[in-house]
Parts: sequence; structure tokens; C-alpha cells
Amino acid sequence: MTPGLKFPFYAKASLVFIGLFVFISMLYIAQGIIIPVIYSTIFAIVLSPGVNFLVRKKMNRVLAIAITLTLVIAVTIFIISMLSAQLMQFSDSLPQLVKKFNQLLNQTVAWASDYFNISTRKINSWVSEKNAEILRGTSSTIGQTIINTGSVLVILVLIPVYIFMILFYQPLLLEFIHKLFKTENHEKVNQVLSATKKIIQSYLVGLLLEAAIVAVLNVTSLLILGIEYAILLGVIGAILNLIPYIGGIVAVALPMMIALATKSSASYSLLVLAAYAIIQLIDNNYIVPKIVASKVKINALISIIAVIAGGALWGIPGMFLSIPLIAIIKVVFDHIESLTPWGYLLGDTMPPIIKIKFPFKTKLFIKQNKLKKV
Repeated sequence: MTPGLKFPFYAKASLVFIGLFVFISMLYIAQGIIIPVIYSTIFAIVLSPGVNFLVRKKMNRVLAIAITLTLVIAVTIFIISMLSAQLMQFSDSLPQLVKKFNQLLNQTVAWASDYFNISTRKINSWVSEKNAEILRGTSSTIGQTIINTGSVLVILVLIPVYIFMILFYQPLLLEFIHKLFKTENHEKVNQVLSATKKIIQSYLVGLLLEAAIVAVLNVTSLLILGIEYAILLGVIGAILNLIPYIGGIVAVALPMMIALATKSSASYSLLVLAAYAIIQLIDNNYIVPKIVASKVKINALISIIAVIAGGALWGIPGMFLSIPLIAIIKVVFDHIESLTPWGYLLGDTMPPIIKIKFPFKTKLFIKQNKLKKV
């Protein structure tokens, strides 16, 4: 290669796009390997303070990891078993729900025929045609669904094993990362690793607390309205709420559909929508700023693009991973001088679009200030 040779802009741009294409293709092709490793790494970072605490108490590292993992698995199984009763009730009453949905569909068809002056036969034939297409698509994907179910079970077994191994080999992995860089860059590497660890731990712990609070609010509002399967729908809504923007829409759609199918009046679905809208306002203006503490300051545009791209690349797991991965990328960009503008682009320096003030909070703040002065 000739020293001092410079590529023209179009050649550099072509190489960058080819590299991105190859990289994204590799991420898509190897998703069965990459996704469990990323989830395991994130969970391992979250659990590492507990393991380190037990190790500082003179406990063997293997035993400390085993105890921590066992506690987490036990809590997860307990939560799933709590929801399983409602899930069984939901599956038992599914035929009745389908019947009610069909009745609602017939009423909607009759209304549309009357309002738009379209014959009922044409609407029913169109609905039947679409149902046939869906059934054909469903039958063609049954085999793939069985394969995917098997792969999910394999992943659920592999993730605890990966977490155990990552926690056990944590010192080795950290040393390996240091050896990749020159000695003069070790301080910068430590800063990036420390910031990444702090963001993942604080962000994910905050998200868990947020999900718990939102689940309680969802369940309480659905129970007050008398919506069936309130606990199941409330918890599912809280989990979906972890997916920015898109998850909230799906979370409110499920209880609204159940309200339409199980209640005599359509006003219940509107009440569910109003209740969830209030919960979203509380979540966005109080819970997230105070509990999640805005540790991941990613602007809304990048968040939506990341969620959609994550879903297109890796499906639902990619949607959940999108924001933590973007946050990690932002931390790396912020600590590399040449990439700082990209970190600024990912960040959020704009004021919130909708902001509500809580009067009781202001009074409490004034009271605390008076006590401090005394």
C-alpha cells in the first residue's frame, strides 16, 4: 500500500455502507447466539453488586453466584405462578371471548353497511377473504412456531448458564478488555466501563421499580372499573410499557378489547383509555424522572427509531434491548473525542413536551426548606 494514499469521499462512503451492511447482516444471522449473550451480560452486570457483596463477606465466589442466581430464579418462578391462575382462567374463557368478538364484528358490519351504504354481503365476503388469508398464513407458520418455541426454551436454559459463566469469569473478561488497549488509554477504558456499568445497573433497577409501580396502578384501575383478568392485563401492560412509546399503545389496546367483549357498554373501554392516559402522565412526569432518574437521556426521535430498528432486526427481544444498547453506545461516544457530536445527537437536551406540576409536591418542598432554615 502506498504511504499517504487518501481515498476519495465516495470510496470511503462505499466502504462504510458495505461495512454496515455486513455488520447488520451478521447481527441478524447470528441473533440466536447474540441475543442470549447480550441479555445474560446485562443481567450479570445488574447482579454483580450482590455477588460482590457476598464475596466481600468471605464467601466462595461460585457459592455467591449460585445463591444470587437461585434467589432471582425463585422470585421469577413465584411471579409466574401468581399469574398462571389468571392465565388459565383467560384460556378457559377464550371461546366465549371469541364469540363475543364475532357478535361485535357483526354489529360493526351492520353499522358500516348502513352508514356507508355498502351491501352487507360485500363486507362479509371481504372479511371472509381476509380470514382465509390469515388462516393460510397461520397454517404455514405452525411448524416455525414450534421451532421457535423450542428455541425459546433452549434460550431460557442457556441464559442462567451464561450469567453464571460471565459472573465467574468477570475478572478475566475485564482484564481482557484492558489488554485490548494501550496502557495510556486504560484510564479512559475504566471510565467507559464504570459509566456503562452504572447506567445499566441504575437504569434497569429503575425500570423494574417503574414496572412494579405501573403494574399496581394498572391493576388497581382495572379492578375499580370491574374489568376481567385485571391482574394479568395490568402486569402485561406494565411489561409492555418498558418498550418506549410503542409498548404503551399495545398495553392500553388489550384491556380496551377485553372491556368491549365482556362489558355491556362501550363506555368502559373509554374509561380504560382515560385511566391508562392518566397513568401514562404520572409515569412520564413523576415516576420516570424520580425513579429511573433520567439515567438514559436518549431523545424521543432516536428512541422510536431504535425501537423500530430493534424490532425489525431481532423482533420483540430487540425492542426491549434497543434503549439499553443505545445508552451504552452513547456512553462510548461521549468518552471518545472524535465521536462526541454523535453522542450529543443521541442525547436529549430539549424540555419535555408535556409537563404537569403536583401542588402537594411544591408545598412539601417549601415546608422542608423552612425546617432546614430553622
